[in-house]
Amino acid sequence: MKSTHRSTRRHNRTLLACALASCMLLAAPQVLAQSTSATIRGQVSADSTPAGGATVKATNLATGLTRSVQSSGSGSYSLGGLPPGTYRLDVTANGQTNTQNITLQVGQTATLNLGVGGVAETAPAGEATTLEAVHVTAPLAVETKTSEVATYVSQKQIEALPQASRNFLAFADTVPGMIFETAANGSSKLRSGAQNSNGINVFIDGVGQKNYVLKGGVSGQDSSSGSPFPQLAIGEYKVITSNYKAEYDQISSAAVTAVTKSGTNEFSGDFFWDRTSDGWRDPTFSEEMRGSKVPSSEEQYGAALGGPIIPDRLFFFATYERKEINRPREIRLGTSNFDPAYITPEILSYLGSANAAFEQDNYFGKLTWQASDDHLIELSAKRREENEVTNVGDGPNVPSYGTRKANDSTRVDLRWQWSGDTWLNDLHLTSEDDFWSPRPITIGPGKSIRSTLSNFNDGDTLLNIGGGPDYQDKGQKGQSLQDDFTFTGFDSHTIKAGIKYKSVKINAFEQQPYNPLFRYDLAENIDDGRTAIADFLPWRVEFGAPLPGVGDRDVESRNKQYGIYIQDDWAVTEKLMLNLGVRYDFEKTPGFENYVTDPTLVAALRNWSNIHGPNVDYDIEDYISNGSNRDADKNNWAPRLGFSYDLFGDQRHVIFGGAGRSYDRNLFDYLALEQSKSTFPRYTYFFGTTDHPCAAGAANCVAWDPAYYDVANLYSLVAANPNLGSEVNMIKNDLETPYSDQFSLGMRNTFTVWEHDWNTSAAIAHVRSYDGIVFSLGNRWPDGSFRDPAKPGATWGSQPWGFPIPGYGTLILAENGIETRLNQFLLSIEKPYTNSSPWGVTIAYTYSDAEENRLNAANSDEHYNFDYPNLDGLPFITSVGIPKHRLVATGFGDFWGMTFSSKLTLASPNPKDSTNCYNTTSTDNCYFDSFIPDGTIGFKQLDVALQKTWNTGTDLEFYVRGDVFNVFNWKNYTDYDTWRGVPGNANPNFGNRNGVGTVWPPRMFKLSFGLHW
Repeated sequence: MKSTHRSTRRHNRTLLACALASCMLLAAPQVLAQSTSATIRGQVSADSTPAGGATVKATNLATGLTRSVQSSGSGSYSLGGLPPGTYRLDVTANGQTNTQNITLQVGQTATLNLGVGGVAETAPAGEATTLEAVHVTAPLAVETKTSEVATYVSQKQIEALPQASRNFLAFADTVPGMIFETAANGSSKLRSGAQNSNGINVFIDGVGQKNYVLKGGVSGQDSSSGSPFPQLAIGEYKVITSNYKAEYDQISSAAVTAVTKSGTNEFSGDFFWDRTSDGWRDPTFSEEMRGSKVPSSEEQYGAALGGPIIPDRLFFFATYERKEINRPREIRLGTSNFDPAYITPEILSYLGSANAAFEQDNYFGKLTWQASDDHLIELSAKRREENEVTNVGDGPNVPSYGTRKANDSTRVDLRWQWSGDTWLNDLHLTSEDDFWSPRPITIGPGKSIRSTLSNFNDGDTLLNIGGGPDYQDKGQKGQSLQDDFTFTGFDSHTIKAGIKYKSVKINAFEQQPYNPLFRYDLAENIDDGRTAIADFLPWRVEFGAPLPGVGDRDVESRNKQYGIYIQDDWAVTEKLMLNLGVRYDFEKTPGFENYVTDPTLVAALRNWSNIHGPNVDYDIEDYISNGSNRDADKNNWAPRLGFSYDLFGDQRHVIFGGAGRSYDRNLFDYLALEQSKSTFPRYTYFFGTTDHPCAAGAANCVAWDPAYYDVANLYSLVAANPNLGSEVNMIKNDLETPYSDQFSLGMRNTFTVWEHDWNTSAAIAHVRSYDGIVFSLGNRWPDGSFRDPAKPGATWGSQPWGFPIPGYGTLILAENGIETRLNQFLLSIEKPYTNSSPWGVTIAYTYSDAEENRLNAANSDEHYNFDYPNLDGLPFITSVGIPKHRLVATGFGDFWGMTFSSKLTLASPNPKDSTNCYNTTSTDNCYFDSFIPDGTIGFKQLDVALQKTWNTGTDLEFYVRGDVFNVFNWKNYTDYDTWRGVPGNANPNFGNRNGVGTVWPPRMFKLSFGLHW
């Protein structure tokens, strides 16, 4: 059934886009700064009167880059496309001149009024800071007149603050609303608000790094312990949590826009090495329980070099970073629900410590050519090579059952900036080649040893040995053209318009499970006299088999992406600034749109009486594709409106706010399931053991034969009927693009306390996201019901798993449906680090009230819902993984010839998912009911670092540094009992901590050594 909400919002959003477009046609055009380049604008005065025709010239003191512009008749000026750095501003008006220096940050739009003839210029708030490469002191511009909810992460913060991973995104959690998560397996991801990490996009030098196939938002960050980019190459970055301008695309939560370092007129270089090991850390909680630590180590090293090839014209920069990790893992029985008498010495021999190895090489190089004052050309390239062992330990998986994963990325960007007196054109030609390829460590049968005390038909996993299931090859490869044009020829307006075209081949190949998985009942085998695992008889096998007649099973799509936008920064008065923008995006996905559902399957579905009749709540025809009844989503208009009002015209007290829409995209990994499940179907066969009989004569019941350990003999079981029991995934034909609506209102202030300027920002934000994809069960009982008709009034359980498609298996349907709602209060307080006051403080506090209809969301990436027929009309529950309160405070400074830094993170307990069967009259009426574990603080960690630098009297400096993570060895537990009990019988342990899971790291020391010249 068509969602009324989606039909209504389509109509509403088209009207909104048209209204905004009409407003922009009436307004004089204006352009904005590049997502990484900075802009200076303001008023030029001569002898207290506006100076029309004045010349303003900006010169980058590190590279010699110059840009100049003439002021308008009213004296206003705007200089755009400036790489972040320190500039000398020369203003000439009425034969008089004046000069001053200013430091600009990434993607910043700074307001600076200039004067000659005794008129004092109005500099933005901020003390002096030193650019060491050129030994120049200049005021740091503070951006106040923006409607974005944004915060900067400076180079000083990146260099000074404690950090273990050298993933530059880890510093983003110093921004209100951001969470940098590190999972138990070492993988990391960045998220914002109630949405999962898929909604993030990272822009490096103005180019998005979006992952089109896999989760994680950023290319290469799905389940990876690695860094998306070498940290030595990152200069600084800006984090925008909502209400970004129209130039940002393929995003629905937060944007990170970073600028890479470039060579300058001075040769400079860096080298670093750091190391930690199990001897330099406290034991984890599980190691404490066992009484010994697992050997582990982490080593990182790298170097960077940059300088002039032709002074003032041609520069180079290159860097390399290496990461080697051996993470501790513990192999333990997967459940406590077993009889200890059955745990044999052989099983015990598999338990204990193990390591998961990780290696990464990160390269980056950049050439910068300032061909003339009007032309700037950059060529940059990144190469990432990564190998990692995953799916081992911290549970029942022994090393042989693990996965060896390759994760490689190559990206090239050719950028040409061409400027005139009132315009700037910024052209990017890019290439990307990203692939993620996990493989089983062992090729051979997998063996799952199980306990059947809790569930006769399946049981709890005790131990997994042999070959693992994971075999995939997924990625994206293509080229793009991106052009942004900025025009400043209209008084008080900066107009920016841009287009983007990308041709990219995306693919999703998987064979799951690659190795067959045999299941063994431990008690049954021991009771029958078999004590060695090699002699055990399995009662069940699960395996995948290639479908006969199918050639290349790699699901791919040659996508075309188109984007266009226009935006206007309109200085209505000296105090009021309006940001008006709209963008439109369109993407063709032939792999989805041109797909034709197998005619044999179509016939089976149309003849399946279970899904036809008055009780069925969906129309199967909405999911059957004939190759011409699917179209790309064409209604992706995204208006973005914002304002800022400077109360007193001095940039010290500014009210700001905005409203906007932003579109993300559907991951191809989800879309490809429709085809991959059909080309490598999964089967289950039973062998009819004593304790696990199966119906003799049933198609999937066969007598056990050791020959089945050969996968070829398993394939022969399904050769006659290759679809029997195979899962079928089908996606709704009118699939739409996920998006979010964002609203914010706040105030920025600059206060002088003890002769130091402190910057504050307080904002409230409301974000609602729509149309996330969800997979639900399509099976129905014979009368068409989702629940057992013999249980009238039941709202829980009794799903029709036992009624698959005749001749096939379970039917899984996918459509738009996941929504989130978020209300946040965001507070940031900062005392900037300056040359005259060499210490800095940041405080980021976030209050979040987040809800979602993504039920049974054990994690924020959950996209399956098998407990209800769909998400229509279901209540919203508290989002998991998002604490109500989160505080991140940092402090750093230079004292007594040393640099000291610290970072404190505190958060209230994360909500946990739970099924509530206790507060009901029957287990037929359970429901999802998330809860927050007891306690004021759910996460706490204090990190400190101390660095001593020695100046040799030459250009060479060297330093020694020590970082201590989790100084007080606070244990942040992750495992809680989420079972509430049944009617009349409450679980006394509900909400209590169970298990041994804690957040990494325990207290740990890291030693670093480095050189700078």
